[in-house]
Amino acid sequence: MQVPKVRVVAGCDVYGRKRQRFENIVNEFNTNNSIEEEVKTYERYEDLLQRDDIDAVVIAVPDHAHAMIAIAACQAGKDVYLEKPMTFTIKEGQELKRVVRETNRILGIGSQQRSDPRFQHAVKMVQSGRLGKMQKVNAYVGAPPTPYDLPKESVPEDLNWNRWLGPLPDDIHFNNELNPPISLDPVENEKIWGAWRWYKEMGGGFTTDWGAHMFDIAQWGLGMDRSGPIEISPIGDGTEFMMFKYADGVVMTSEPFDEKLTKGVKFWGEDGWIEVSRGHYLASDDSLLPPESASAVDDDTPYETKIPHQINFIEAVKNRVDPIVPVEIGHSSCTVCTLGNIACDLKRTIKWNPETETFVDDEDGEATAKLHYHYRDGWNLL
Repeated sequence: MQVPKVRVVAGCDVYGRKRQRFENIVNEFNTNNSIEEEVKTYERYEDLLQRDDIDAVVIAVPDHAHAMIAIAACQAGKDVYLEKPMTFTIKEGQELKRVVRETNRILGIGSQQRSDPRFQHAVKMVQSGRLGKMQKVNAYVGAPPTPYDLPKESVPEDLNWNRWLGPLPDDIHFNNELNPPISLDPVENEKIWGAWRWYKEMGGGFTTDWGAHMFDIAQWGLGMDRSGPIEISPIGDGTEFMMFKYADGVVMTSEPFDEKLTKGVKFWGEDGWIEVSRGHYLASDDSLLPPESASAVDDDTPYETKIPHQINFIEAVKNRVDPIVPVEIGHSSCTVCTLGNIACDLKRTIKWNPETETFVDDEDGEATAKLHYHYRDGWNLL
């Protein structure tokens, strides 16, 4: 709503209370800014996508519905801003990447750290050789997901649980922590995040939640965009942390670089190091520090809105060019995260060909089977 010449005209959610809250927020903004715009909400995303007066959509639903809705939006002629991680499975990412290019749509990923000047400067130092030959990277993101174990609860009357599940198995039961109750008052926000992200049946844990940010920055710095590691080791297979080996010998681990367990990235080169996270930047030499302007950010505002990532997407839509994080980069970064979870799920090291996006030495097909999941009848999008 804050971007000039952009109008929010519709919203969609399977939770009635969220639709009402959305209308309240947008209508109040329009009233306060003398904007005459009718805002309509929908339970079914298909109904919203039928409107020919909508240019682009923002998809901020749970990960398991990302590909389903993004593919439908592209096929409906809409450009897409898709929150990270790009997809729930690698196969979905491959299909979404294909559809985006076949339909000539603009798709940007919500990896807003790439628009942060501190992260940009760190990557510039790495890629320009200021750290010398790269040796290793610490990209701390947190733990993988665990099996779903919350007790079954009654579904709220205005929540369409069947549509919330979408392609997921229908034996996944409701618990309020998966879709937390909210107030209609926009000032009173959720007390907890949607806990679906912590369970393997519905999300990728911290691996895809923060990995889509920190592994993404590591990939960028190492020049591995649109590529990836060749060997992935899980927690417990000779290492305390997930480990990713690249063809050039560089190793990335999901290992913390400080006692605070800061979620961030530390690049180690033969000639120095840089560690960077949100609001934090340290280096082995002052000459590697960013200019003052890179740190002049308002730390009182939410991180997601203090940097011009959404504006970059709108400009990309206007000019019909790729945004700073296009679909191919979103896919390669998401793939790294998912490979980490697959290795942990199999409890063994796996080998990967990032060019063909296939597993190597997977004679029993156990790893390959995890490239996708079995969709419910009537929800198969691939």
